[in-house]
Amino acid sequence: MTRIATPALLFAAGPAFAHSGPHLHPHDGASWLSVVAALGVIAVFARVALGRVRANRRASK
Repeated sequence: MTRIATPALLFAAGPAFAHSGPHLHPHDGASWLSVVAALGVIAVFARVALGRVRANRRASK
């Protein structure tokens, strides 16, 4: 078990020492995820709405 745990601990701690500059707290840095998700939902609904409008125009001709 020690042979597996020791390298795993070294790799897990590596990114924490990658730089000494400022960093974002995980909760603050993830706020962009909600913006991206909202834009994705808006894009999907817009595509569905556009498809329905085009289908209605074809059906009315």
